[in-house]
Amino acid sequence: MKTIVIIGGSSGIGRAVVEQLLEGDNFVLNYSKNATSKGILDQKVVNIDFDVTTEQPLPQLPDEVNGLVYCPGSIQLLPFKRIQSDVFVKDFELNVGGFIRTLQQLLPAISKVENSSVVTFSSVAVQRGMNFHSVVAASKGALEALTRSLAAEFAPKIRFNCVAPSLTDTPLAERLLNTDQKKQTSADRHPLKSIGTPSDIASMVNFLLSDKSRWITGQVLHIDGGLSTL
Repeated sequence: MKTIVIIGGSSGIGRAVVEQLLEGDNFVLNYSKNATSKGILDQKVVNIDFDVTTEQPLPQLPDEVNGLVYCPGSIQLLPFKRIQSDVFVKDFELNVGGFIRTLQQLLPAISKVENSSVVTFSSVAVQRGMNFHSVVAASKGALEALTRSLAAEFAPKIRFNCVAPSLTDTPLAERLLNTDQKKQTSADRHPLKSIGTPSDIASMVNFLLSDKSRWITGQVLHIDGGLSTL
């Protein structure tokens, strides 16, 4: 049985990742805000309340970890001239600082396992210039670069990859998709004329955690309905 640590697995894409992991031979530790009240109830899941933006150490650290998925993110869509500098700092702290602290604590356990896998999340806005996405693009762009650097540093022992979705139908994106018109407008922007679902993204994440992806590292995989390239 593999041990997988999910940071932010109580809702949205993270929850879909956990649900798919439970279909296989996996034991999941889900660290997230209010995890014990919103987490998945299953004998193979341990839900642990934790705020990744704090300096507190992760509780209940496992001895060995086969995979780590860092899911936290935000959607700060604002005109650049209205953004205070601390907004950039807080977003960076969530997306990059939190991941760094998490990985540093789990690295000894991840290093004990052959072909372990770490997955981060970026955004289609990093590679495709988009209005009002400067906050998101700045922090997620840094996370992409960090993921590639770590892939080089820890090969061949640990694989690092990043998934870059477009707008996905999750609670985080609710205000952007809360009417039929908004959903249709968003769908029409994508070559595949649809909006991504959490399970669409989770399928790629679980592939990257599996042994089937043993020859993939240092990649940013765009699961975005074709928006980034077509």
